Amino acid sequence: MQNIDAPNLDTSPVTAIDRMALTLFFALALHAMIILGITFGLHDDPAPENILPTLDITVSNRRTPPPDEADYLAQTSQEGGGNTTEKVRPTQAIPEQAPAVKPQQATPASAQVVTADAAETKHHQKKNVIPETREPDVTATDLIERSMEMVNLNEQLSESMQAYAQRPRHIYVSARTQEFKYANYMSEWVKKVERVGNLNYPDDARREGLSGKLVMDVTMNADGTVRNISILRPSGHAVIDEAAIRIVNLAAPFAPFPSEILKDADILHITRTWEFSTAHRMKSH
Repeated sequence: MQNIDAPNLDTSPVTAIDRMALTLFFALALHAMIILGITFGLHDDPAPENILPTLDITVSNRRTPPPDEADYLAQTSQEGGGNTTEKVRPTQAIPEQAPAVKPQQATPASAQVVTADAAETKHHQKKNVIPETREPDVTATDLIERSMEMVNLNEQLSESMQAYAQRPRHIYVSARTQEFKYANYMSEWVKKVERVGNLNYPDDARREGLSGKLVMDVTMNADGTVRNISILRPSGHAVIDEAAIRIVNLAAPFAPFPSEILKDADILHITRTWEFSTAHRMKSH
């Protein structure tokens, strides 16, 4: 057999430059596909759900006269509907349509109420606002009149103070008074009234055998004279009350006030209880 030698193929090795050129080629191809939007896909048939189903409708023109007595009531008259002769009750009632509700419009009365409330609110707001008071301008004449009024008031005040200072000073003493200057004067005064009273005991009271007690207030001046006599509590017998007043007047005048009393009093009120007994004696308590 004759040997046939295989052809000698020159297989040179792949260099780095070849690999770089191949990589650059694939990179450019990939960027071109992304930029140009080149895509590869299979053509699919449309999905079954995208196909709309068909509905067969059969229209019947046959008319059936309405019955004289209907078994059930419906909203509208239906002539010849259905394909059965049995009396079938409707399984679902057709709801009645509610009448459309018209939007309520504001009536004139309600508008008047709102207007009245707003007006009343404004009125109260105006009423609560305190008006600013402006003081009147003061003139020279007003100042002079006010000055004269102040002078008159000062004069009246001064006169009142002088009158108060000059008014008589009253001192009230009774059987309970223990201050020496008053008690000593009153003791001498009582002794004189008792002495005069026993000497001038009322004859009517002695003859009728009357007796009783009375409370008498005697107002004395500084010179010892009697200023006033009053019966604070009567005895119940006018004869005895009148006799007591008469006896004090008979005993007057009394001794003038001593200097110790004049320092404090101009008028002295002596209040004592006087007893007219059945023994025809007049005595003070």
